[in-house]
Amino acid sequence: MELNLQRVSLLLSLVFMLGTTAAQAAKAADSADRLPNIILILSDDIGYADLHSYGHPYAKTPSLDALAAQGTRFTQHYVTGVTCGPSRAGLMGGLFPARISQSVARLGFSGQTTITDLLAERGYTNGHFGKWNLGPSATQVDGTYGIHRVKEIPGIKAGEHGRDDDLFDAAIDFIRENAERPFYVNIWGRSTHRQVRAPQRLIDEFSDLKVDREQFAAPMQKNFDRCLRFGCDLDATMRTYLADVYSLDLNVGRLLAVLDELGLAEHSIVVYSSDNGPAPVEGNKYGEWPTSNTLGYAGVLRGGKHDYYEGGVRVPFIIRWPGHVPAGRVSDDVTSFIDWMPTLAAITGMEALPQPLDGEDVSDIWRGESRERSKPLFWRVNRNASLAAMREGRWKLHYHTRRNRPPRLYDLEADPGETENLAEQHPEVVEAMGVRLQAWVDSLPDNYVRPPRESEQ
Repeated sequence: MELNLQRVSLLLSLVFMLGTTAAQAAKAADSADRLPNIILILSDDIGYADLHSYGHPYAKTPSLDALAAQGTRFTQHYVTGVTCGPSRAGLMGGLFPARISQSVARLGFSGQTTITDLLAERGYTNGHFGKWNLGPSATQVDGTYGIHRVKEIPGIKAGEHGRDDDLFDAAIDFIRENAERPFYVNIWGRSTHRQVRAPQRLIDEFSDLKVDREQFAAPMQKNFDRCLRFGCDLDATMRTYLADVYSLDLNVGRLLAVLDELGLAEHSIVVYSSDNGPAPVEGNKYGEWPTSNTLGYAGVLRGGKHDYYEGGVRVPFIIRWPGHVPAGRVSDDVTSFIDWMPTLAAITGMEALPQPLDGEDVSDIWRGESRERSKPLFWRVNRNASLAAMREGRWKLHYHTRRNRPPRLYDLEADPGETENLAEQHPEVVEAMGVRLQAWVDSLPDNYVRPPRESEQ
């Protein structure tokens, strides 16, 4: 009798094991066929070197540093515009912002196809949480631009982890609700947009911080001097700024933990970046602090938000996609958010795009290849200004297309801080790039629609 029971037990174990193996195989096959989830975490005005993994001497960003260790960290990734609205418009629409004849932040895309329109057609469920900057309030409804859930959250009141708590909460709820289908999520936070603030308990994490100016590159010294002229306490201002960065990192950690919990980490593309460089140091504009606590850091890069210099347009970019993006890699290849649409289109198997795009498919670079990009990068504000900029290969050209001012040419491989103008030493490079830059400027709209703000009406 005992022997028969053992045989029955063994038989049941074999049946269970076979069933489990079959279920695992079915699940693996289903996972292989499923399109990857896509999550874009976009900060507001965080500088190129504001994360520990990008060289900040004091920043606490363990979650983002871990994301970089599990994926690839890019050192030459660019935004499409020098301020919030144009940068986001170029990302979503795949066109350089100056090519769009109206202010997207105030009027919307008006029929232009966005990446979320395309992904919705591909079967994605799309969500957008946090800052909007994609059109007037009337467009901020579910279904806009193929986004099934739209929730603009101001990120003003600091929560337990920081001022972006609410929008991360909303994004996490959306991910839980859609865990069984492919989804795309924009998580566009407010850290570190002015007025920089953070919970006191996070500021206290930096209570021992004393700013040693020698640990910062030369461009930051001007920000320190400007801050002091406004009467700020450098130590206190830096503590508040880094506490806001840390709060973002805590929320990123919460999100990554949920992906692990739901078993989605292995099949999700997670990207972290910023919309432009660090904001300028300002005085007592808000009447609460001596400064608005803007002490963002771009490392050796010159300039910041509003600038065509590298500090304004080069931003951190971290991507994790297990099994597809190499872990622990640092890439020096030149990429841009102008590539966002064609790259995601290639990854998700879209056969045709509805419009010519300014970017290129860099999915091969994401996957670990190294090559020069095939298309140059251009910047100009969306009005008929005289200054434009272009990056092609190792060269960066700042060019006045309508005024008789000398061009500025920088070799970014040797001089990423744009300190030495090489225009006179390389006139042939200036001429060749100038012709292409002028041709691009000539292709832009003659007029831009910029309706007055409500206060001006």
